[in-house]
Amino acid sequence: MSNYDVVVVGSGHNGLVAAGYLAAAGKKVLVVERNAWFGGGVVTRELTLPGYLHDQHSMAHIFIQGNPLLKNDELKLKSKYGLRYVFPESPMTSYFADGSTLTMYRDREKTCAEIAKFSQHDADAFRRLAEQAAQWLPMVASTLYAPPAPMGATTAMMDQSREGRMLWKTTQMSTHDLLCHVFENDRVRMHFGRIAGENLVSPDEKATGMGVFVFTAFLEAYGFGVAIGGSGALTNALIACIRDHGGEVIADVDVREVKVRNGRACGVVDSHGKEYDAREAVIGAFHPHVLGKIVPGLDPVVAGDAAGTEISPVGCITVHAALSEPLKDRNGSPVRSVMNELLPDDYETMRRSFDDLRYGNFAQYPLIGLGSLSAFDDSRVPAGAATMHAWDYVNYERKDGKSWDDTKHEYADVMLKQIQKYFPNVTDATVKAYHCDTPVDMERTSPSFLRGDLHGIATTTYQSGAHRPTPELGQCTVPGVDRLYLVGPFQHPGGGVFGAGRIAAMKACEAMKIDFEKLSRN
Repeated sequence: MSNYDVVVVGSGHNGLVAAGYLAAAGKKVLVVERNAWFGGGVVTRELTLPGYLHDQHSMAHIFIQGNPLLKNDELKLKSKYGLRYVFPESPMTSYFADGSTLTMYRDREKTCAEIAKFSQHDADAFRRLAEQAAQWLPMVASTLYAPPAPMGATTAMMDQSREGRMLWKTTQMSTHDLLCHVFENDRVRMHFGRIAGENLVSPDEKATGMGVFVFTAFLEAYGFGVAIGGSGALTNALIACIRDHGGEVIADVDVREVKVRNGRACGVVDSHGKEYDAREAVIGAFHPHVLGKIVPGLDPVVAGDAAGTEISPVGCITVHAALSEPLKDRNGSPVRSVMNELLPDDYETMRRSFDDLRYGNFAQYPLIGLGSLSAFDDSRVPAGAATMHAWDYVNYERKDGKSWDDTKHEYADVMLKQIQKYFPNVTDATVKAYHCDTPVDMERTSPSFLRGDLHGIATTTYQSGAHRPTPELGQCTVPGVDRLYLVGPFQHPGGGVFGAGRIAAMKACEAMKIDFEKLSRN
């Protein structure tokens, strides 16, 4: 039996963030990880060939840049533990089938000039949209890194002013409705509509419109952070911080149960029966669908609601390729953006591809995005070489009844042929090796990615904010079980690299009588 103040289950970045704050507060912290490697969705591995470093899941770190964790370097990840980012001038480019492009820059006027190639009206409209997004950014950011406000109070507050009511309306609109209201050109609409797709939803889904403003505001204010050495550099810095403060991070520990005594979490038990005692708290990346199985005696209503949370039927299929040379587009130009979307020539085709997915089919036009971050960080590859990280959307369950394990390379080949239309030097000669992950593989990689949902659960309005994953669990706490805190992409603010473990740390510090504000300033 091992004794600690705090035991954290799962070494995803959220669990590590929470562990980092508590270790910095002087608590004896243990992080246990089921896999042989650390990082969950924030991991860099040699998936193809030696010397080629691939970000298996998260690629660019966007929203965490506004988190005080990094913005104020609260855990000294940058100043002491080696975390470094570069921020390319262009975060995103859309490549259309006819060879035209639309590039977004951190410089608003450069983006306006790109949009003006298609429509001066839309360039002027974007300028107004971006200004509004910048005005909303401080308010939006303040909601992402602290416990969420109650849903009712938030709605009532917005209803008290004209600006608040406009904000509420925007949050309820579909991205498509918003774009038709703001822009007139289909290419411009398609470019911004594809942004909604990065959240595994169609631009026609209601309550997605706010994403355009949030994406634009973060893009301009912070850019897309490319971690030197790979996405896993964030994981490495967090582990270094924890260990420097006397904490432990160990692999190959599969937790089967949370120990509860007198209504309080007091440790965990692994699959071999070994116990790890926690004197003050347990923090776990426990998916809502299994929470009732892992926490004995959990209120059946709480467990049932958690198990009933909705999973997105659509997941990512990714191809990680080792290339003998850098990517070049049809004009012979190298990749200039962090994210690159490969789009058709008309907006309706893209929308109908999302509709295909809705009905369980393959998209009629592949919805491929890709990055080649070795273009901004040559430490990831041998001299003169490159990596490619490409993703598309497919359903976890196939209508044709075929196994993803048996057919994933067939789909990967389809993706590579589609990419070649936009980047002609992606050929059999330049692709030295590739690794493919389907939604089934994603699920195997991390229990948080159940059924391949990288956000843990679907990002619907009724599973957002203080209701994520459920109203009872929305504060990262568990009713009836004191000192048990939840982390993961299924908690507020959702999937992606937000550094949201800071919220769980705040809740734990409150219970332990630790001054979190003082801790974060040290």
